[in-house]
Amino acid sequence: MNGIRNSVTLIGFLGQDAKVFETSTGKTVTNVSLATNDSYRNKSGDRITTTEWHRCVAWGKLAEIMGELCKKGREVAVRGKLTYNSYEDKNGVQRITPEVVVQEFVLLDRKKMEEAA
Repeated sequence: MNGIRNSVTLIGFLGQDAKVFETSTGKTVTNVSLATNDSYRNKSGDRITTTEWHRCVAWGKLAEIMGELCKKGREVAVRGKLTYNSYEDKNGVQRITPEVVVQEFVLLDRKKMEEAA
């Protein structure tokens, strides 16, 4: 059961190209924004679609690979763990933001999947 503790799996579309940079200690890190959609019908029967944005971060060799392959609009699946970062904004207010630390990712190519069907 330890393998499923703090485990997050998301499938969605990238909102921008991956941002790759190096920390002051020389570690490579990549940030991506991932949009996931959910839809349901309201009481009136109308289909409502909501979009949630997720900040994802990868480190090391995985960060380098994601930096090369993750481009805006591509569909990806990521698996990782959920963490929370705490910081103080410009007004001195303490903020907490969630992020997914990516451990694995897969590029999903909708065209190839449709051709195979």
